[in-house]
Amino acid sequence: MSAALPRRHRVPALLDGLRILILEDEFLIAMDVEQLCRDHGAADVTIARELAEIDGQALPERFDAAVVDLMLGGVSTLDFAARLRNEGVPFVFASGYSDSDEIKGSFPDIRLVTKPYSGDDLIEAVAMACGRVASA
Repeated sequence: MSAALPRRHRVPALLDGLRILILEDEFLIAMDVEQLCRDHGAADVTIARELAEIDGQALPERFDAAVVDLMLGGVSTLDFAARLRNEGVPFVFASGYSDSDEIKGSFPDIRLVTKPYSGDDLIEAVAMACGRVASA
C-alpha cells in the first residue's frame, strides 16, 4: 500500500493578473521593476518615463496599481499621485529621495519604498496597496 503524496496547490503570485503602471525615468530600474512585476504574476506592465506619456488617460480603466518615482526628469509626481488616489488606483512610491516629510503629510497611508530597495520589499508593498497581503 503506497501513501498518497500530498497534493500541491498553486499559490497565486502576489500580483497575479494585475495591470501595473511604472513611473520611472531611470531605464534600467524601470526594466528591473517591470521584470519583477511580471515574475510575480502581473498581466500587463506599462513603463512611463515622463508624465506626458500618460496624461489624459483613464487610469482606473488601464491600471490596477502603480509604482511611482517621486521625481521624473526633475519634475515632481506628487500631483499625479494625488490623481491616482482620487481615481482609486492603489500605488506606492519608490524613490531615492529619503526626505519623506512631504509624502507623510500629503500621503500618510501610502508606502515609500526607498532606493535601493529589494525586489521583495517593492512587490510586497504593491501587493499590500492592492489588499493582497495584510499590512505589517
